[in-house]
Amino acid sequence: MQAILALEDGRVFRGKGYGAKGECYGEVVFNTSITGYQEIFTDPSYSGQIVVLTNPEIGNYGTNDDDNEATRPWIEGLIVREFSKVSSNWRSQQVAEEYLEQFKVPVLSDIDTRSLVRHLRDHGVMRGVISTIESDADKLIAKARSIPKMDGTDLAKVVSTKRSYVWEVGERSHEPVAVVGVKDEPARFHVVAYDFGIKQNILRKLRGEGCRVTVVPAETRAEDVLALKPDGVFLSNGPGDPEPCTYAVDSIRRLMGRQPIFGICLGHQLTGIALGGKTFKLKFGHHGGNHPSVQGIHEDDGGVEGVKRGEPASSVRVLGANVLKERGFRRAAQNPGANPQKRPPKLCCLNSRTRLHPCQNALTSRKS
Repeated sequence: MQAILALEDGRVFRGKGYGAKGECYGEVVFNTSITGYQEIFTDPSYSGQIVVLTNPEIGNYGTNDDDNEATRPWIEGLIVREFSKVSSNWRSQQVAEEYLEQFKVPVLSDIDTRSLVRHLRDHGVMRGVISTIESDADKLIAKARSIPKMDGTDLAKVVSTKRSYVWEVGERSHEPVAVVGVKDEPARFHVVAYDFGIKQNILRKLRGEGCRVTVVPAETRAEDVLALKPDGVFLSNGPGDPEPCTYAVDSIRRLMGRQPIFGICLGHQLTGIALGGKTFKLKFGHHGGNHPSVQGIHEDDGGVEGVKRGEPASSVRVLGANVLKERGFRRAAQNPGANPQKRPPKLCCLNSRTRLHPCQNALTSRKS
């Protein structure tokens, strides 16, 4: 089956089609993770996006129920260099192609993904269409240009649960010979988790640490959360632009000073807005588990403190997108006009040349 990717700027890639037959539409982004493709498929943060995976072979270890981050895939489409039609892993329950076909997700394979990723890195993420039923590139380019932009799009309430529920299952470790159950810690704290597109592994981690977790819809009022008498409130990851989520920002403001609050990704951005900050869209976002970051970069000119351009920097750390907190949008600096020489060195992403905020510095500086 032949397939084609058409980008809004007129760039076209042709290859082979797998998974579902048809068309999909979305913002084309790339993810640099080496493993964990099923977690990417099912991460609600990718709603509205077509994902390019930079690892050259995808699908080789199949899929299984335990690796899902949601009850179904949320990616609109998948682009890979080589897509395996067979799986070889003792945990595999279903071949990746069958899994994606079941949920009507088209796959484009056998293209130069390095060329595509470089194009997106240089020009920024853009809207695109994958099709196995239309070969006219001009028609597909026109369709790509008609796709709504991610800016101003509220997807959190689209992917969120529609009703509250209690999460019961903690972490489980798996060994090749037998599945070993890990006994959950007794529930010592009650955490209310806002679902803006929450991943199930976050819930497993919280439960494994001895938290009783109640998950609530994205539009839940602060008063209803307080009525649950939590010990803390968690703000989850999620897709889309944080600025249209005014209902969430209002609830966060009402909760501040009354309950401990912590968040990640979209939840982290919403907290920044609730505190008076602004957000802007990153050129190509932070997607993956291996982003180089360095101490002392300045957002103003992209230079690294104490390091001349063209020279290698020391103390480079490799971080995951969830540690960076900002997958497509990020919080703007509260005082962007400040003299960079008067700011202390910060940990910054070398890919996007954006500076991490103090709380992120603290998280990534902890020794294991």
